Amino acid sequence: MIGPHPFHAVGEKYVAAVAQAADCLPLMIPVLESPLDVSEILARVDGVFFTGSPSNVEPHRYGGEESAAGTLHDPHRDATTLSLIPRAVAAGVPVFGVCRGFQEMNVAMGGTLHQRVHEIAGFDDHREDKDEPLDVQYAPAHDVVLEPDGLLAKLAGVDRIQVNSLHSQGVDRLGRDLAIEARAPDGLIEAFRVRHAPTFALAVQWHPEWQVMSNEFSKALFAEFGRAARHAKKE
Repeated sequence: MIGPHPFHAVGEKYVAAVAQAADCLPLMIPVLESPLDVSEILARVDGVFFTGSPSNVEPHRYGGEESAAGTLHDPHRDATTLSLIPRAVAAGVPVFGVCRGFQEMNVAMGGTLHQRVHEIAGFDDHREDKDEPLDVQYAPAHDVVLEPDGLLAKLAGVDRIQVNSLHSQGVDRLGRDLAIEARAPDGLIEAFRVRHAPTFALAVQWHPEWQVMSNEFSKALFAEFGRAARHAKKE
């Protein structure tokens, strides 16, 4: 909602990352009460980027308990993305998820979520301080350890990188056919790929779109997604 009206909107940082770092043409897919036909969407796109959002996946989608009061939801987005993700993967359309998109991909593949990671013993508080300036909120917050056989380790050329951290939710049970790509120091899953996907199918919990052109690893990650999309188009 923007004021009293519902809008279809996407943050400029996501659009800019797709245009600049992935070198692709960004087009927004609207999420309507009656979802658009997934087959029609997949026939017209070369890749799908599932962005972050102030809203969370509704917990009934993964058998979770009712959300805490004040939690924002977007049931129309859930209806579109949770159907679109497995169909895109199966069709060989590259998919990339960030933050909410990471959580959507896990749920779409049969996984579950922790709704409030900071309240679970053994996990750190991964939320940002919303009273701080954006540059502080999106600053590097902790390392993630990269799986040695993963795509992220290949792109990074090292076994760990620093990432920002702006989330209260996280993976509880990992979805089917998902392989862990990175973990936070507390063990929380921070990235995964779809193990047997025919093309790029990866999600990260952090925000690589933030000032993407000044971060070599983030730029490489979006570039890899863009290469996969262009390859899919040629086929």
